Amino acid sequence: MKRVLFALSLLLFFFQDSFAQTGAVVYSLPKTTVSIRVEARREAFTAGPYAAYAQKYLGVAARTQSGTTYTLLNITLTPYVEADAKARYTVNIPDKASAGFLQLCTQGLVVMADNYTGRPAAWRFASQAGAERFEGIDPLGNLGSETTTLYKAVRTDEGYERVPVTQDNVVEKSADRKAADAAAVIFSLREKRQQIATGDTDATFSGEALQAAIDEITRLEERYLTLFYGISDVSTVEKTFDITPEKGSKDQRYTAFRISDKEGLLPGSATEGKAVTAEFQVEPLAALEATSERGKESAVVRYRIPAITHLRLVRDGALLLESRVPVYQLGEDASLPLNLLINR
Repeated sequence: MKRVLFALSLLLFFFQDSFAQTGAVVYSLPKTTVSIRVEARREAFTAGPYAAYAQKYLGVAARTQSGTTYTLLNITLTPYVEADAKARYTVNIPDKASAGFLQLCTQGLVVMADNYTGRPAAWRFASQAGAERFEGIDPLGNLGSETTTLYKAVRTDEGYERVPVTQDNVVEKSADRKAADAAAVIFSLREKRQQIATGDTDATFSGEALQAAIDEITRLEERYLTLFYGISDVSTVEKTFDITPEKGSKDQRYTAFRISDKEGLLPGSATEGKAVTAEFQVEPLAALEATSERGKESAVVRYRIPAITHLRLVRDGALLLESRVPVYQLGEDASLPLNLLINR
């Protein structure tokens, strides 16, 4: 198909006579860089201080370990054509050369030097706060009252008798006690919300006041529930990674990027995180027909026929994405006699 397009483009060249480029021209053969745009979901979870008591007081177990996790959402492949700095050539175009010579660039067969595509910068979300985010939520404070029973000896007619004496002390609540208090407040809020919604209350609510009261109780309930079930911050992270296959490499397999729960999306050169591998399988090119005149031309224009590759992105043996991508530097270098571009 590429050869047919090339032949058709040559036919167009012979019918164009204006704006001819003459003299020495420096050009580079094209190479392909595959840009991989990765979108991941980042969840920064902070466990609640009473997570261990969620099953006991609320009947549902909660996550007890804080941490950050990344989940892949979307991967997009975009091939870019760039100038190959290792394949630069000079050709001297005669005065009678066809004006369509430089249109080879638009077909991707010859790329002029210093033709690069810019990339936007990517950034990573900063880490979130920890357990201090639960300060001020505890509904009943950190101190409680504890009653202790003591005994003293009292003299009577029969002798000495032990008499119990109670003593109230202010002590710091245990985590279990604070969890029980928080659960009691949650159940109280649920009961009040049901009473307001059903009208089983001395207060009268109607219209916007009814909805506002229910919304406020729901907000308070959700706030106290975070003491058991923690707080999650969910955001989306996007980064772009480039892969340029190397011609002559026996194994066309590259580490595209890595994903780490600690650092997020990382380049393939990083040492931590699970690797996502890009594998290029090159389709074989058909052999060219033998031409007795080949090699006799003193002035030629070089171009490349790209190889069609099957690109697979794999992580831990699981296929994430598969696509067909033309890669110029893995294809075949060819040449075009310059005299074909000269108007006779």
